[in-house]
Formats: sequence, C-alpha cells, structure tokens
Amino acid sequence: MIEIGSRARTLPAPPHVVWESLAEPRRPGARPWLRLLADEVEPRVLTAEKPGQAVWSSLWPSRPEDQIHFALTASRDGGTLLRFTLLTPGEAPDQSKTGHLRRRLNQLLFADLRYSYGQ
Repeated sequence: MIEIGSRARTLPAPPHVVWESLAEPRRPGARPWLRLLADEVEPRVLTAEKPGQAVWSSLWPSRPEDQIHFALTASRDGGTLLRFTLLTPGEAPDQSKTGHLRRRLNQLLFADLRYSYGQ
C-alpha cells in the first residue's frame, strides 16, 4: 500500500465518542457531520476495533481501492488525537487529485466532525 496522505489533529470528544462517530457516522441520534460532495459515496466500515482503530473504504468512486485508516488515542485534555492515513494499493494520484483527497478528509474530520461536538 502506498501512503497518499496522513494527518493528525486533536478533537474535543473522548476516543470512544470519536470512534462511534467513525464506526457509525449515520447512527440515529448522532449529529450530522458526514456531508458528501457529488463526486463522493458513503464509506463502508471495513474494520473497527473500539476505541482505537477503524478503516473506511474509499469515498471516491474514481478510486475504489483506496482506504482510509484511522488511529485514535486519548489526548491529555480528555479529547482524542485522531490520525487519518489515506492508502492505495495502486498508483498514487497526480498532485492535483492528491491535494483534493487530503483537503476533503481534513474538512470532513477536522472541521465538520469537530464542529459536530460543539467546538
């Protein structure tokens, strides 16, 4: 697998809450945060080990073999250090596409998901 991108940031919610958001993003009663664009599809949860890991299928039909790996650890402030790593078994996309994929994951996780927790 080739790493296309990786980034880690803290979220204000504890790991078990963030894990639930990733493992069941559309669960009843959850605050909506996974707002997909026209060129994206709902991810499938490929694996999920509470509370520290999850793997999603690709969000992009044009790159169906890509995977998004999540690692969650408790942060000192009671929140979660969330790291995503975007991997592909095939060829890495060109710089423009790579930038788009990274930007979208940053938006979804470190803006939309963060704000769903009230911060």
